[in-house]
Amino acid sequence: VQLQASGGGVVQPGGSLRLSCAASGIIFSISTMNWYRQAPGKQRELVAVITSGGSTNYADSVKGRFTISRDNAKNTVYLQMNSLKPEDTAVYYCNTLWATGVLWGQGTQVTVSS
Repeated sequence: VQLQASGGGVVQPGGSLRLSCAASGIIFSISTMNWYRQAPGKQRELVAVITSGGSTNYADSVKGRFTISRDNAKNTVYLQMNSLKPEDTAVYYCNTLWATGVLWGQGTQVTVSS
């Protein structure tokens, strides 16, 4: 049972990145999937949520710039991040609640810098 996040990197302000999180060992199609982020010295914050039915919700700070989506055939959730800002710099984590407890991916670093 694990979540494997990838896709982070260094990008200039205004740029884009797409994060991926591949799940294994869970019934992905019935799972609500979340993306969190944690910037240095700050608490981890919820960025985006997608339910099993495809409903989405976003933190105010990323609305209109980030899009969460899922591909149940690939057991993967995505976070498309556009118009990135320096304040988006953080380690991004995928997360879900499963029968065995809360699952976290290993995190992927996103750095927005010129």
